Amino acid sequence: MGVPRKPFYFLHLFFVILAILELTPLSKSAPEYTTLVYKGCAKQALSDPTGVYSQALSSLFGTLIAQSSKSKFFKTTTGSTQTTITGLFQCRGDLSNVDCYNCVSRLPILIDKLCGKPIAARIQLFGCSMLYEVEGFAQISGMEMLFKSCSGTNAGGSEFEERRDTALTSLENGMSSSSGFYTTSYESVYALGQCEGDVGASDCGECVKSAVQRAQVECGSSIAGQIYLHKCYISYTYYPNGVPKKSSSASFTSPSSSGSGTNTGKTIAIILGGAAGVGLLVICLLFARGLLKKKDGE
Repeated sequence: MGVPRKPFYFLHLFFVILAILELTPLSKSAPEYTTLVYKGCAKQALSDPTGVYSQALSSLFGTLIAQSSKSKFFKTTTGSTQTTITGLFQCRGDLSNVDCYNCVSRLPILIDKLCGKPIAARIQLFGCSMLYEVEGFAQISGMEMLFKSCSGTNAGGSEFEERRDTALTSLENGMSSSSGFYTTSYESVYALGQCEGDVGASDCGECVKSAVQRAQVECGSSIAGQIYLHKCYISYTYYPNGVPKKSSSASFTSPSSSGSGTNTGKTIAIILGGAAGVGLLVICLLFARGLLKKKDGE
């Protein structure tokens, strides 16, 4: 009697996947740039009885993910004349192409899980964002605030606010001569700003100026803050012991922050962990079916 090969193939595959999962614990190893900042989901659901919009949306997501391996920003339109969908992604300016791709590739899953299929949706992670809109969706001002997050820890005295304001002024000046992304620091305050990739230099400067003013008013003496407008965002963080050397990622580790929207940093790990669990279940079922077929054949 020959050795049954197919069941052992599935068993081997099972252990390979198990080993991979053991080596990469998703909930612990997810990089900081994949943490969810906020979601924006249109209230109106997408009417799609024939599935045309779903196909166009799937094509759009595929194009955006593919472009994220070689660009930090990409905007495109897909679908027919009557089913036009515009979408874009943007990565933080200091991310590598690999990190940008890893960040962006998570966004379609999150949009589906957190928003479903509305006529427009936007998901912002610390390191990247994705937006899509069905043609005809109401447009908003580039200066409109979408989300704010201010640390629950305050710094007493006027000295802190002077340091923060100096750092934010430096950020404003730097953004006016940058390519849409700029970081700076001043006496233990680190600041970062970025404009949407298709915004001109003049509009970018005005957007960042508006975001800075909102940060000063909305966050007051908070030691860290993030302000997201429609076309730009800024963040600042005060480090009493000095700005860490790896400041590009440290700027997003705002302690005890309290945002005006949903902030569930573990969402991605939970979703991807669930997907891995489903994969294991499928392998187990295939393995069991192979054993049953072999038994019936004996």
